[in-house]
Amino acid sequence: MNHAIRIHAHGGPEVLRWDEVALPAPGPGEALVRHTAVGVNFIDTYHRSGLYPVGPLPSGLGSEAGGVVEAVGAGVTEVAPGDRVAYAGGPPGSYAERRVMPAARLVPLPQTIDERTAAAALLKGMTVEYLVCRTYPVRSGETVLFHAAAGGVGLIACQWLKSVGATVIGTVSTDEKAELARAHGCDHTVVTAREDFVARVRELTRGRGVPVVYDSVGRDTFLRSLDCLAPRGLMVSFGNASGPPPALDPLLLAAKGSLFLTRPSLVTYTATREELLASAGALFSRIDCGAVRIEVHQEWPLPEAAAAQRALEERKTVGSILLRP
Repeated sequence: MNHAIRIHAHGGPEVLRWDEVALPAPGPGEALVRHTAVGVNFIDTYHRSGLYPVGPLPSGLGSEAGGVVEAVGAGVTEVAPGDRVAYAGGPPGSYAERRVMPAARLVPLPQTIDERTAAAALLKGMTVEYLVCRTYPVRSGETVLFHAAAGGVGLIACQWLKSVGATVIGTVSTDEKAELARAHGCDHTVVTAREDFVARVRELTRGRGVPVVYDSVGRDTFLRSLDCLAPRGLMVSFGNASGPPPALDPLLLAAKGSLFLTRPSLVTYTATREELLASAGALFSRIDCGAVRIEVHQEWPLPEAAAAQRALEERKTVGSILLRP
């Protein structure tokens, strides 16, 4: 019998349950995947809490995993039984031993990328790809501010940005996380528990500000991040780790220098299979050439997913987190 972590009500990590779940045969356009590694991401906590609705309950959780295709339904051409694959996004449900997925959302893995690396990297790495290559294409010589620089997305972003010649100012919550971020390419770290990140950014840029801020923290950093931007700078809000940002009067953007604001998502930037494969391919190329290295810093057995989410929400984690099916 197949097992999965599911929620029957919204709430804290305590609502996660280890259920027996019947597994249907894959239908047309679908593939059955046996998971060998499951990624944990902050969006999973939003689905659990109800901040991002997941549809009728009970519901699975999780958006990222690596594994092996065991069977395919009619008409599937994207993958075949025995293929090693990974995915990021799609309907929640990766916290499971096996699941049926739309075959078009599966990414075949090259020989150089194992399933564990893919599960630790795909969602976070493709997020970095669209942020720094497409939402705001960062150029060599530019200075950017990246919040949560020691997180799963942050550590990949610091390395990616460094490889294109950017200077990275990163915020972190502790000295230990500052050391980790610097080891992954962050040029200047700001420990927010004792430093004013706005003042530090202005100091480092000689008062000019940065052309772009990448913010997954939300409420605690959003408004003050606007003060870090140069005129006509871009505020990229892509997460809510501390809670949703406050409501914003558009006139504030004008008053602070004709600023731009965007709230992008991975779903939109990988909406087609062509975009999905191109984004994953760009990530795999960065890993293969050594520009980005993927490190798993914490790992829990799949039935202990609540402990993983609790540690993530309490900001006790760094880098990538995995669950072992």
